[in-house]
Amino acid sequence: MTAEHIHYLKSTFSEIAFTDEESIQKYGSDETEDLVFPPHIVLKPSTTEEVAAILKYCNENDIYVTPSGARTGLSGGALPVYGGVALSTERMNKILEIDENNYHIITEPGVITQVLQEAVRMKGLFYPPDPASKGSCFIGGNIAENSGGPKAVKYGVTKDWVLNLEVVLPNGEIIWTGANVIKNATGYNLTQLIVGSEGTLGVVTKIVLKLITHPTKDMLMFIPFEKMNDAISAVPEIMRKGITPSGLEFMEKDAVLWTLNKFPEIQMPIDESHEAYLLVEVDGFDDELLMKEMEEILQVVEQFPTGEILFADSQAQKDKLWEIRRKISEAVKRNSVYKEEDTVVPRYELPKLLAGVKRIGNEYGFKSVCYGHVGDGNLHVNIIKGELSEEEWNNELPKAIREIFQLCVSLGGTISGEHGIGWVQKEYMDIAFGQTSLNLMKEIKKVFDPKGILNPGKIL
Repeated sequence: MTAEHIHYLKSTFSEIAFTDEESIQKYGSDETEDLVFPPHIVLKPSTTEEVAAILKYCNENDIYVTPSGARTGLSGGALPVYGGVALSTERMNKILEIDENNYHIITEPGVITQVLQEAVRMKGLFYPPDPASKGSCFIGGNIAENSGGPKAVKYGVTKDWVLNLEVVLPNGEIIWTGANVIKNATGYNLTQLIVGSEGTLGVVTKIVLKLITHPTKDMLMFIPFEKMNDAISAVPEIMRKGITPSGLEFMEKDAVLWTLNKFPEIQMPIDESHEAYLLVEVDGFDDELLMKEMEEILQVVEQFPTGEILFADSQAQKDKLWEIRRKISEAVKRNSVYKEEDTVVPRYELPKLLAGVKRIGNEYGFKSVCYGHVGDGNLHVNIIKGELSEEEWNNELPKAIREIFQLCVSLGGTISGEHGIGWVQKEYMDIAFGQTSLNLMKEIKKVFDPKGILNPGKIL
């Protein structure tokens, strides 16, 4: 990107262009480890037309553009790895319509996920996907990464709630991908192609999401297990009962202890003899039915050696338990240099995955702290640097990660459940896909973005 290009963008988009050092550094990173790739310029459009004008100019002049949301991602998807323009959607932050008759919402991409959830909740409606960073992440970023979260076990992930998208293509053209209807068998499903494409095919500027009636009741249990394997083994047994919890979360002991240590305001006694915990939630509209489901879950877990099970009897206690779960990632990050791998396998294979992760850690000399949305087979593996040398961390650890991902695929899983591929996982894509599939993806990218200007260096 030349000084002439920067001058043109600053003069043409003077109110939304930033080249100060603070902005350049801020938009050069997300939550992926400690990586920093500064852009040449940051642009913050507030309309679809501004996005289109920016992309048209950049496409004509072969300038790289990296879409940027709240930058809470964990795979480097928002890193401007080759410089160019960081295109922030933070000013596109309006909820445009909540349609109570047709149960959908139209929103801009820069709306914080929790803000959107609370807005529809006030009308008795429910948008279920709730990633751990829901208080800070943008709904546009959720679209880009096909985000999940604790409620995915019952309600699915972001893709299951998207009806239609307004997208600006790399050449500046504006399209809608579908229609604001529940059923649509008209042509290729461009909507679902954009969801999870990590900003490599187009920039999403408007989003239509379906809604449902908000459940009025929920119940929550915190279950300590003497053995980690028992906690993970209980998960498919709970599902076999025909119960679909609204949350089914696994937490290794160290994950909980580190969280309580790093956030002392969360007061909760923990017996350190327990190796792991399950957080189990059910929701619905009938207290009696929910209590019956909880009793059936108890019958399952009582087959395993457990400690005293905590049944949350107030909203404050529920909030505290969920806060522990949501703050684990931040606690791990504060505790040590780490890498987080987002593994996913069929639920019944979770014990083999967990055992394999620990075995691989022993072979390569690293400690791992695991937690995740095990109700849908999604286990987050945090690899702790500890006493590994720089040579081991940089050169040997990628071999261990490759073995973990090979194990996932051998068990019928894949290499990312909800964090995406982005910059840091792309070297492992050959484990999940053969060359024919990878070539198809590359050709799709070329159709949308023949000059390769949009979010370069990601996924492929």
